Amino acid sequence: MDAELAEVRDFLRAHAPFDALPEAALARLPSKLSVRYFRRGTRILTCGDPNDALFVVRSGAVELRDAEGALEARLGAGEVFGYPSLLSDGRAKTTATAIEDTLLYDLPGGVFRALMEESEAFAQFFAEARTLRLQRALRGLHRSTELPLLNVRVSDLALRPPVTVTPEVSVQRAAEVMYEHLISSVVVLEEGRVVGILTDRDLRGRVVAQGRPYSTPVREVMTPAPRTVDQGAYAFEALLTMTRFNIHHLPVTGGGRLLGLVSSTDLMRLQTSSPVYLVGDLLKQTTVAGLAEVSARLPETVRRLVEADATADEVGRLVTTVADTLEGRLLELAEAALGPPPVPYAWVVLGSRARLEATVGSDQDNALVLADEVTPAQDAYFAELARFVSDALAACGFPYCPGGVMATNPAWRQPLGAWRRRFRGWLEQPEPEALLHSTIFFDMRALRGEDALAEALLSEVAARAPQHGAFLAHLAKNALQHGPPLGFFRQFVLEGGGEHAQTLDLKHKGIAPIVDLARVYALASGRREVSTRARLRAAAATGVLSDEGARDLEDALEFIAYLRLRHQGQQVRAGQRPDHFVSPAELSPFERRHLKDAFSIVRGMQSALATRFQTRFVA
Repeated sequence: MDAELAEVRDFLRAHAPFDALPEAALARLPSKLSVRYFRRGTRILTCGDPNDALFVVRSGAVELRDAEGALEARLGAGEVFGYPSLLSDGRAKTTATAIEDTLLYDLPGGVFRALMEESEAFAQFFAEARTLRLQRALRGLHRSTELPLLNVRVSDLALRPPVTVTPEVSVQRAAEVMYEHLISSVVVLEEGRVVGILTDRDLRGRVVAQGRPYSTPVREVMTPAPRTVDQGAYAFEALLTMTRFNIHHLPVTGGGRLLGLVSSTDLMRLQTSSPVYLVGDLLKQTTVAGLAEVSARLPETVRRLVEADATADEVGRLVTTVADTLEGRLLELAEAALGPPPVPYAWVVLGSRARLEATVGSDQDNALVLADEVTPAQDAYFAELARFVSDALAACGFPYCPGGVMATNPAWRQPLGAWRRRFRGWLEQPEPEALLHSTIFFDMRALRGEDALAEALLSEVAARAPQHGAFLAHLAKNALQHGPPLGFFRQFVLEGGGEHAQTLDLKHKGIAPIVDLARVYALASGRREVSTRARLRAAAATGVLSDEGARDLEDALEFIAYLRLRHQGQQVRAGQRPDHFVSPAELSPFERRHLKDAFSIVRGMQSALATRFQTRFVA
């Protein structure tokens, strides 16, 4: 092979999908190509015209526009176009124009089809849409997990059919039912609702030990309003709930119906060694120092999960649960030291914690919703409670929020009425700068106290938001502040100077744009979901977002978040503080290619958001 053909071969070998070709096929390919030159502004293909060639950009740049003239892509060296016509009716699907002086390799359709027959990987590249390639990439990243608790949902378990009694049945009859079915608990139903659970422990402790007559109604000795688990929850979430509340049975519900019962024994059969024990150890601690010692195990636990191929979604939920358990225990310790709260309160978590998407090193973001009757003197109690919890969280590895979004800040420790007025102000008189700093408060979840206080606030926001188009338009415009770090020709745009120079900020320019998109769509559809994935699915269910768009964004989120998570795991192993800045050099060619696919999806969905909410008219 002469030097010129060898140069063409080496160029093709460096770019997908030619890098997947067998060496023999790659060696034959240069002699099959022709080289074509187009001056800047020259049209290469016209949408609808016949085309029987695959084009490879050797140098320069090409712009693709659809039949309506909307920009689809700008391509640089190594990228291909023209193939949709080869896979369908032979007519170009886009208009291609050289926007710089451009050299192209022209691969005849016959050669293209022969390569499709010869190489399955080559054919797969073209047969799949960009979003399907991303889904395959996710399957490649998550080969198989060694932690069954993390990828088995409660609905996948062999649930025991529910055995039930009514509240008025005697404890003797309930015991007979348990004996007849060889079970250790029964669910108590009243008019189809789960109102309690009766276990053999209840019978021993509340009937036999207390000498109650066997005619005692179940209502008097059952555990009322028991914790339940949705059939869609992961097994580890069910086990964490059991561990946190020291219970051994959970009714499983779905669609408002009782589906069965799951026990701690059922779950522990899946796995005998689990991060769940970290939660158990937190619950045993009685001092801040003890909690800090246990919390210090979290980064290493996460590293092991990543190495076991847990997904970013699974790890985010687990880190959130550990953080929830820690913060809840700190609130218990604070109340034990300060005495009972003078008025009802709801301690709420915000941001990634509220969305169940926390990572190692996440800031603490929290607030207090107080009963309206709180007095200034009583607020002093909550100021001290907030200070205790915030300082202890920092000691346990959850840094103070640099923006001051903590319950220690009087602005975020307010009566319910004040919170309502603040949210109404954001909805009814949206100001860009104020909204930019308030979006975190639309990601809120009650952690401890009177949930009803937070629920009242969140219900009002969900009901009112769809009625305020100006608010949604401003929120949408803010969601476009940070685009993915992808340049004009799909090259990565790296961070500039400073300690993170020449890296990709996966949090602020990859994950945050998806989170922002999901928030806008959820509020526009009046839904209460908080997690990003749940919001995308809810928006699709209400028709605000297409099913395809929701799936694409969910796949992009998992891919980007997983790369960040793996990077953080490597930092933990190296004894470094985890961050969000990933060098492209850390990524394989496969990962770089699919990361560009993920960023392209995000950019496309941002464009769709801008069009839907007419953000160009927002001041």
